[in-house]
Amino acid sequence: MMDIHAILKQLPHRYPFLLVDKVIELESNTRIKAIKNVTFNEPYFGGHFPGRPVMPGVLILEALAQAAGLLAFDAMGKVPDENNIYYFVGIDGARFKRPVEPGDQLVLTITIDRVRGGIWKFKGVASVGDEVACEAELMCTMRSVG
Repeated sequence: MMDIHAILKQLPHRYPFLLVDKVIELESNTRIKAIKNVTFNEPYFGGHFPGRPVMPGVLILEALAQAAGLLAFDAMGKVPDENNIYYFVGIDGARFKRPVEPGDQLVLTITIDRVRGGIWKFKGVASVGDEVACEAELMCTMRSVG
């Protein structure tokens, strides 16, 4: 559905903070499923439990937020520009169910829960295989910066 080149046009994030590698499903105004390939070369693994590297939970949440941003931009028919940015503004009910380690493929599934007053609320699930690694409700909004 969306390769890394299309993602780079939609998200302002760049290495090392771009945490979505590919979109594999996109139902406009409803749902997105994206992939983050977790490799041992990620810069945080050197210091996040060096003997047993684990992806930090906050970065799993950021990956979910980036996938939510892709879904929202698609739903609005917009792309980010120098005058507008999409901010992660809240999180509720975050739960971590399993560690994410080098070699895992993190599947990020986001559904739109509601949009009210310019605030988008999403339900997000990050999975590895058939196992849920993280679930949370995320809130984002677009703001003018220019």
